[in-house]
Amino acid sequence: MRWRLVVAWLLAGCAGPAWAGQLVVRVSDSGGHAVGDAVVSLVTAAPASDPAPRPVTRYVDQRNETFIPYVQVLHPGDRVVFRNSDGTRHHVYSFSEAKAFEFLLRPGESSPPLTLDKTGLVAVGCNIHDHMIAYLVITSGQALVTPPQGQVVFEHLPPGHYTVEVWHPQLRPGQVPPSVEANVAEDAPAHAEFALSLIPDPRGFADREHLDY
Repeated sequence: MRWRLVVAWLLAGCAGPAWAGQLVVRVSDSGGHAVGDAVVSLVTAAPASDPAPRPVTRYVDQRNETFIPYVQVLHPGDRVVFRNSDGTRHHVYSFSEAKAFEFLLRPGESSPPLTLDKTGLVAVGCNIHDHMIAYLVITSGQALVTPPQGQVVFEHLPPGHYTVEVWHPQLRPGQVPPSVEANVAEDAPAHAEFALSLIPDPRGFADREHLDY
């Protein structure tokens, strides 16, 4: 029994550091402040070996006349439900090529599940409250949304060369989403950094219907 424990200990010691196969990506603005709600995507020349993830149902809530979350990553086949937690009506809609729809939701109502069947960007708005904006990024690849701290970590990546791309809804009009190259190895974590030039958050502007209140 003792020799088995020794072998197991030796194998564990040879397994390598916990950060093998990691890619750490940090996103900031031109002033050096952390940027949340940025979509960080990975592109690799190697063919995908993992099966496609099983479809899941995600939710977009409406609270205080705000879509929550602002940005969400989904995969083809996933479904999304829009939930109205406000005390006023919302008219949720999109004219996007990836998915066009509209739902009139009274307080407390939820939309039927909406299947997102192809990749692309879906911009979501409210016909009643112009300042309400959200984005659904539908991708077949690996992608994460940055939290307010501006950093995401891709785990368990096969070693190889990756192109890291970043998109944010407040990129300046006409600006091409930036990308950098990263080499992921087994013996050390890889790092990538972005500094984005962003326009002000449009959700901060007051809705015209409330200006007279």
